[in-house]
Amino acid sequence: MIMHSARFVISAVSSNQYPQDDLPEIALVGRSNVGKSSLINSLIQRKNLARTSAQPGKTQTLNYYNINESMYFVDLPGYGYAHVSQDMRKQWGRMIDTYITQRKPLCAVMLLIDLRHAPMESDIAMFRWLTHYRIRTCVVATKADKISRSKRMLHAHRIQQQLDFPSDFPFFIYSAVEHAGRDALWAWIESVGTTRVSRVPKAEVSIQHTRNM
Repeated sequence: MIMHSARFVISAVSSNQYPQDDLPEIALVGRSNVGKSSLINSLIQRKNLARTSAQPGKTQTLNYYNINESMYFVDLPGYGYAHVSQDMRKQWGRMIDTYITQRKPLCAVMLLIDLRHAPMESDIAMFRWLTHYRIRTCVVATKADKISRSKRMLHAHRIQQQLDFPSDFPFFIYSAVEHAGRDALWAWIESVGTTRVSRVPKAEVSIQHTRNM
């Protein structure tokens, strides 16, 4: 991807604030402090367009970034932060649930998981929820630079085993410091960036009822 422009558009708290230009949207979801802002900055080769909150778990909005005037990255609220109240977790869960199940311009979701740690229960629940709705998803294992190169594949294999996805599932080991994995991830984004999500009818599964959100 040749980067011509990237700009922050809006921090939306409700659907009536979402952009109405119908550009394709690629959403990023993951636990608080997993590195979503760092991933966005690395992908667009900017240092601080996407800014990390000073307090983990504080971000309560959907943050829209316009990429090359051709698509949006949508940074969803982080989940799993222990110091957030149960009511706030439910509120975020409803926000994410509504966006992913109803937003028509959504093309795909990047699920970020810290490569250093085994997936948490909330990560596994999120992955199962996305696959339940047949949302086009890739898994991005972040912060690879914090692990020695000799051990990265071992940690990646643990994530693959616990999420239980096949070997051909789109899975990327990524370092926002080294920019390792950027070209491969951009290739996936470009391959899905114009195809809208085809969702199955909504069932009783809902992330707002998931434990440890």
